[in-house]
Amino acid sequence: MNDFIIIAFRTFFLYFVILIIFKLMGKREVGELSVMDLVIFILIADVASFAVDNPKRSLFESILPMIILLVIQVTISFISLKSKKVRDKIDGDPTIIIRDGVLLEKEMKRQRYNLDDLFQQLREKDIGSVQKIAYAFLEPSGNLSVFMKDNLPPILPLIVDGEIQKRHLLLIKKSERWLRSELSKIGHDDHSKIFYCCFEDGKIHVQLKS
Repeated sequence: MNDFIIIAFRTFFLYFVILIIFKLMGKREVGELSVMDLVIFILIADVASFAVDNPKRSLFESILPMIILLVIQVTISFISLKSKKVRDKIDGDPTIIIRDGVLLEKEMKRQRYNLDDLFQQLREKDIGSVQKIAYAFLEPSGNLSVFMKDNLPPILPLIVDGEIQKRHLLLIKKSERWLRSELSKIGHDDHSKIFYCCFEDGKIHVQLKS
């Protein structure tokens, strides 16, 4: 009977501990979880199950791995916030699957993303024709972002956290030299000080790091 009371108490207690840990990790929708988030969540679930299954183990020993996982997650999130390169390594980068109505087979193979997956996601967005799509991005979360030819084109960031986005420059058919020249015209010679930069309505828009 004693073990049943301990198990009930631990289940109740761990529920609130896990709730607090997830709150501290930050708000994310299930579909937006990164691979790192999923690994942490699975490990926390395993640790919690061991804590409930073994009532003889001290509660501190059960909670300690969860606290370590929280520290790991918060530390990596902080580093990712400061470094675009680290963020891309952990979360990945969006991949263009369709451009100007053409399926990019090489990119689809690289992401192990097949036609059945693509057409299912297009149907869910009520899109019947690939030819009417200007751009379709496969997001790191697995979601598909679609921009139709009739709508405004996507505004791609050219600089993020001081890092020039060369792939995005290629998409808008501009060069790194052109970008540096345009920035110099408006008094920005050091791109590493720029938090965000985009090209919209024929103009360069810049926001400096605080």
